Amino acid sequence: MRPSGLPQTPGDLMKTCNTLSPDETTNVKPHTLFRRILVVEDSRTQAEFLVHLLKERGYDVLLAHHGREALETIHREWPAVVLTDIIMPEMDGYDLCREIKAGTDTAGIQVILVTQLFDAEDVLRGLEAGADNFIIKPYDPGQVYSHIEAAFRSAGTKDPEGPQPGLAYLFSGRSHRITSGRSRILDILLTTYECAVRKNAELQEAQETQSELNEELTAAVDELHTANRNLSDENTERARMEKALADANSKLNLLTSITRHDILNQLTALGAYLSLAGEHTKDPIVAGYLAQCEKIAGSVNEHVEFMKDYQDLGIHAPVWQDLNAIVRKSMGTCARGGITVHPLQENVEILADPLFEKVIHNLLDNAIRHGERVTDISFTARKTSAGLCIICKDNGVGVAREDKGHIFKKGFGKHTGLGLFLSRELLGITEITITETGIYGQGARFEILVPEGGYRQSGR
Repeated sequence: MRPSGLPQTPGDLMKTCNTLSPDETTNVKPHTLFRRILVVEDSRTQAEFLVHLLKERGYDVLLAHHGREALETIHREWPAVVLTDIIMPEMDGYDLCREIKAGTDTAGIQVILVTQLFDAEDVLRGLEAGADNFIIKPYDPGQVYSHIEAAFRSAGTKDPEGPQPGLAYLFSGRSHRITSGRSRILDILLTTYECAVRKNAELQEAQETQSELNEELTAAVDELHTANRNLSDENTERARMEKALADANSKLNLLTSITRHDILNQLTALGAYLSLAGEHTKDPIVAGYLAQCEKIAGSVNEHVEFMKDYQDLGIHAPVWQDLNAIVRKSMGTCARGGITVHPLQENVEILADPLFEKVIHNLLDNAIRHGERVTDISFTARKTSAGLCIICKDNGVGVAREDKGHIFKKGFGKHTGLGLFLSRELLGITEITITETGIYGQGARFEILVPEGGYRQSGR
């Protein structure tokens, strides 16, 4: 509803408010009349942006989503300025402008068309509809504010040149009849010129930036050519060094293999003689010494075997391995100890060093050797944000808190102290980690974390 006792059009409201005393002006609230803008926009995103832009400037903003709704709002709220998009459903911006300008009471409302202005015909159609000005997308806040302030200054005023007979203008095969006065035409032409200058400046700036980027790209290409030549030379030298290293490793491995073989043969013979000596001595002290010698020989034998495993570490490329198949293969060791092993419920393959089997074997062997009362070992898996966590848990005594930080160190432990060290080194080749998280007295709990890309369902 229009305020009771006030004139009926925005122009009359402006004149009335200019004659009111300060107290009367306060009662009328002229800022809601003179600073009121109706935004007509069917795009929610564009509408919210425009409304925010205008409210931030202190304008009283109304919103309509199409032309019909805009006309209803105009007759109910009486804005001084209408800011309308051109392309809308039901009634486009040109038709809305035409309706506003055709109304006796609404003709004084300033209509600003919002457009991307791709074609000169947009300007002609706007003039033909009686638009007062244009705002070009994408919005430049300074341009929006200046055009709106100019529109407020003109709101409710008549064209000083009076009604125009209309000018017929033919463009691109279509006739347009322009009834706008010269000042309004000049305003719109200046707006389009302003837009053209701004676009030209942006284009020039873009061309300068492109030119600079082209120069940088040319320099980068030259550097890349130089780097490629250097890289080619480095690759040649690297290939030569790799061949020399491979030859040296091959000779070293051959020497290690022969030496290890000879040591094992000697240890086998030493063990046999120690066993015979133990059978032929009746002196308990000597028998004790011989037993210690056999134990030491056994330990040396295990160290030599470890040397072979460590020598083979990382020599071959990682391969996909069925975790459950490896667990079942290693269960024979546990069966001899009367321990039940539960494989994974899921069928999972792990990308790991070919010696990955030794990790599972070591975990089961440790449970038998150090768990004391282990009767059950289970394997489970769960996905985490870091990858797949494979858990090996037993119901033995577990690992003492003071030992947790040392069990993966070389030589730590009651036996050779090499199994868990080798396991960690072997897993690290494919960035798999292993930690012990069990509670002492409740069993050992090893977590093997396989990173993303290092595991998959079996059969893939």
